[in-house]
Amino acid sequence: MESKNYHEDLSHIRQMMEKSSRFISLSGLSGVFAGLVALVGAIYVYYVFQREGINYFDGDRNVFNQDLVKELILIGTVILILAILSGYFFTAKKSKEKNLKVWDKTTKRLLFNFSIPLVTGGLFCLGLLYHQLFVMIAPSTLIFYGLALVNAEKYTLNDVKYLGYCEIVLGLLSFFFLGWGLIFWAVGFGVLHVVYGLVMHKKYK
Repeated sequence: MESKNYHEDLSHIRQMMEKSSRFISLSGLSGVFAGLVALVGAIYVYYVFQREGINYFDGDRNVFNQDLVKELILIGTVILILAILSGYFFTAKKSKEKNLKVWDKTTKRLLFNFSIPLVTGGLFCLGLLYHQLFVMIAPSTLIFYGLALVNAEKYTLNDVKYLGYCEIVLGLLSFFFLGWGLIFWAVGFGVLHVVYGLVMHKKYK
């Protein structure tokens, strides 16, 4: 009996330490929603290409004019905002259910470590945009996003790093298939997020 109580106490202490050192309220549903938004965005971009007379799947390199590039940036910004808002909504909801704070020291450490590679990647992509190296942007976003996930893993669920590894590999692979960035982008930010979100929702619901 004493041995059982001892193990229960250790388990309780371990759970308390986990809650204090890691942000464990990430919701799998936020990943699913973010992935669906990304897929819808990718489909919309494809129809934008069609509207501009660009046949994306013919395999030719296409030249984008300034107006089209601005529209693509706007679409990407809207997708990012929707993904962030959905992430906050589902995470806040899960935190409330678990009686945990959404904003504390752990959250700040998580965001700081996540932001370093992400901000660096964003500035790098702005440089690519400035030099009109549009074909390099999709691979770069995948790689830096994957690095951000891996860097933030120590402050949240361990499973996040596996999504990060997949994003990095996909980004590196896409460098060898330049011109097909929309496909890799849809798989990385769309399909992988949906799969990851469903797995996390089932595992941690």
